[in-house]
Amino acid sequence: QAQLVESGGGLVQAGGSLRLSCAASGRTFNAYAVGWFRQAPGKDREFVAAITWGGGTTDYADSVKGRFTISRDSAKNTVYLQMNSLKPEDTAVYYCARAGSSWYTGPRTDEYDYWGQGTQVTVSS
Repeated sequence: QAQLVESGGGLVQAGGSLRLSCAASGRTFNAYAVGWFRQAPGKDREFVAAITWGGGTTDYADSVKGRFTISRDSAKNTVYLQMNSLKPEDTAVYYCARAGSSWYTGPRTDEYDYWGQGTQVTVSS
């Protein structure tokens, strides 16, 4: 059973940057794709970005393309989300999730089987 722990959230001004980390337990973590999602108050959870097991393929929501970058360090069992040029509308709780396969990088939440507890990101205007 995988356990995912997010960190790196916080309060930042618009235009600033944050890097989120998703650290996982379990030796098989690196064999799976991983995604980042976010949920703002009163809104549904939405897809942000995802990366395949080897890091060769990444996908992003249109709203974050060109501003966010997902990456992974297999030696550290960690996936990162570098967030630049942050906007107030990026404010949300950010979750990482392990996909049920090595290749799925899409937005369907039912394709992800393990989730972290989330980290709050607040962007002030």
